[in-house]
Formats: sequence, C-alpha cells, structure tokens
Amino acid sequence: MTMDRSLKVQAGAIKSRNVLTRAERVSRLIELDRWTDESDVVGMPKVRVLKVSLKKKKKVKKEEADDKKGKKKK
Repeated sequence: MTMDRSLKVQAGAIKSRNVLTRAERVSRLIELDRWTDESDVVGMPKVRVLKVSLKKKKKVKKEEADDKKGKKKK
C-alpha cells in the first residue's frame, strides 16, 4: 500500500522541538551543573533549547577543481 504524498516527511521539514521531556530537561540541567539529587521535579528551572542548523557545503570553484584533477587551464 502506498503512502499519500501529504503524509511523507521530507528531509527539510525536520525541525527542532521547542519542548523537552522531563528526562531531557534533567539531563540538560545536570550538564549545566544546575541540578542536584535533592532538587524538586516540580518547579524545575527553564532550559534553553538550542536550534540545530545544518551547514551547507561550500561550492568549490571550477578552476580549483580542474587544478586538482591535473588539468591545465588554457
């Protein structure tokens, strides 16, 4: 059975979540040294969620590509 086009997830459509689960928040607070074993789960401090951005590959100039292959420009 095929899947409808509107239901498919495209690679560019993946976004970072703006809400973390409680376990993710606790682990992030432990990394930041803001969490102790005595800390209460209720009233946890807010944790900033970092947005992940993919870096685009740099385009190689045509001349540099030709030089690398051993071809000489006329």
